Amino acid sequence: MPTYSYACTECDNKFDIVQSFSDDALTVCDRCNGKLRKLFNSVGIVFKGSGFYRTDSRNGSTSTEPAKPATDGGSSAAASTPAVSTAASASSTSAA
Repeated sequence: MPTYSYACTECDNKFDIVQSFSDDALTVCDRCNGKLRKLFNSVGIVFKGSGFYRTDSRNGSTSTEPAKPATDGGSSAAASTPAVSTAASASSTSAA
């Protein structure tokens, strides 16, 4: 059975009461016989099942380790070759 919250418009009395869906809403305050109004509260939400968490939507093959720099055999060899040849030509020039 749901819990309803009421507040009196005259004496500001606030209270909660458990009522059935078929019960009539309360209209008269017990303290001052003033008019009652129903209060609306936030509802707690419970998500059941998978897919509601950040880890549930990810693929299992994803690694948490940082990515390693890509090594391309052709470009790294080409980049190191001019440095070696420049150093070799500089040493051959100074030796002459």
